[in-house]
Amino acid sequence: MSTARLTAITLGVADMRASIAFYGKLGFQRRLRATGEEVAFFATGATVLMLYPVDQLAAEAGLVDLRRPDLFRGVTLAWNCVTAEEVDAVLANAIDVGARLVKPAQATNYGGYAGYFADPDGHVWEVVTAPGLAVSKDGQLHVPE
Repeated sequence: MSTARLTAITLGVADMRASIAFYGKLGFQRRLRATGEEVAFFATGATVLMLYPVDQLAAEAGLVDLRRPDLFRGVTLAWNCVTAEEVDAVLANAIDVGARLVKPAQATNYGGYAGYFADPDGHVWEVVTAPGLAVSKDGQLHVPE
């Protein structure tokens, strides 16, 4: 049995070309460009963010009749930052490159600072700084035991 790990997150998207451009403008580095617009891979540190046509992803998972793209899916992606100023800068950049502001950044009830944006397909991202969680210079999130 292998060690439990999260290696990739795949987002189903309606317009591959637009989503590839959005995530590139957001600052993620595209890898394996030979896949064209069939699938896109972006380096994110310890995991890979993948984009795939939503209809094909739903079909592969056997969930074609269950797709509800306009509802909150109960999942957020997180972009942990070191400071509140970095949170504000990341949110501003996301909006500048085509994201929709979901919730402006504000102090959290746990002593952090967070805001939310949605990508062009409605995938929700939390941009956050949280006490007790450290982000290293290489962007890795370190959670104490």
